Amino acid sequence: MSAAAAPASRGWRQKWHAARRSMRHSLKWRLVGLFLLLALATTVTFVAGVREMVRGGWQGYGRPLTSHYLDLLTAQIGTPPDVARAQALTRELPLSIRIDGPRVNWDSHPEATRRWQRWHPQWPDGELHRFHVRRLDDGHRITFALADPQTVMAPHLMGWSTLGVLLLLTLLAFALVRRLLRPLDDIREGAIRFGQGDLTHRIPLRRHDELGELAQQVNTMADELRAMLDAKRALLLAISHELRSPLTRARLNAELVDESEARAALLHDLAEMRDLVIDLLESERLASGHAALQPEASDLNRLIDETLASGFADRPVTTALASGLPTLPLDRMRMRLLLRNLLDNALRHSDAVVVRTERAGDRVMLVVRDHGPGVPPEHLAQLTQAFYRVDAARQRSTGGVGLGLYLCRLVAQAHGATMSIRNASPGLEVSLSLPL
Repeated sequence: MSAAAAPASRGWRQKWHAARRSMRHSLKWRLVGLFLLLALATTVTFVAGVREMVRGGWQGYGRPLTSHYLDLLTAQIGTPPDVARAQALTRELPLSIRIDGPRVNWDSHPEATRRWQRWHPQWPDGELHRFHVRRLDDGHRITFALADPQTVMAPHLMGWSTLGVLLLLTLLAFALVRRLLRPLDDIREGAIRFGQGDLTHRIPLRRHDELGELAQQVNTMADELRAMLDAKRALLLAISHELRSPLTRARLNAELVDESEARAALLHDLAEMRDLVIDLLESERLASGHAALQPEASDLNRLIDETLASGFADRPVTTALASGLPTLPLDRMRMRLLLRNLLDNALRHSDAVVVRTERAGDRVMLVVRDHGPGVPPEHLAQLTQAFYRVDAARQRSTGGVGLGLYLCRLVAQAHGATMSIRNASPGLEVSLSLPL
């Protein structure tokens, strides 16, 4: 096999395996298969029953009567066989008569005989079970059979016709099953949209049967979930807004206190409470979806430089920024928030942080890596959850309250990007994949 044909062959095999997996897990194809299996079982049972019934009637009644009738026809033909009488019988009756012997050799339907011998070459001439043979005393043999009606199709044509009817029935069954189960596709799409946070989506109600009732119940569940989340969001926003005013007054009052360690500690705690309130407000705004963004064409490298210059000028952060990156539609304020949170999280655990950008196909990668101890693998999947921290004791010396990476994930999702976290050995690496 050539080098070019090998990938094509692998591609076809992968598509075939994917199609098999899809059919194996598809309820529609399983129901169609059940229909075909039921049709096959019904056909086999019916044919077997009819065959046994006909065989019993043939052995008990048909065969003796037919044998006696053929004896009478043989007597009419006479010994030696009279071809004229045989011709008269074939004109009156739907029979074919063949005479073989020392003096007379005659066949009323030679074409039918040759066709039969062509289709059944493995059976000896004159010994087929469908033929009825009578032997005369003078050595002649008379073979009786049903005449070959012109309306009977050839066996291969009958087989193709049967296959065509079976395929047509299969297509009709699939179309019916697809129509019956179409509400399941709508419910599946609705579940995916709900899982993505789009609780405004509604599943169309196409029918009024059990599946229609299920779709209505799922829509009702989405309404109730949306109401619960709206109530929770409104509560958090109200609490956060109400806390900002007393925190501002407390900070102003603390500023008037004489310089001391207690004053510095109080100002530090008030600043952390202020940041927590800001993070809570921002997380609730971002959770409302893409409408919270104000994107504009931005240079990612320049945005990184500005963020580092404004808040991390004296911190151990190095950059490796790719040149020639295209401009991206970014919400500059939210992207600065993401960068600050990523850098704060990295600097909290390491004295050497690297910020890197690169072009990867139709996406731009932003990578922030520290060289700290990393995170146990079992905690990686939960790092972007709200208020999740690896340190169960939640000591301030080991980190914040667990909103930083959660906010980063919300900002990434709002921009249509994906964020991944992995242990870089040493350290932790956070990658953001931004679409062009």
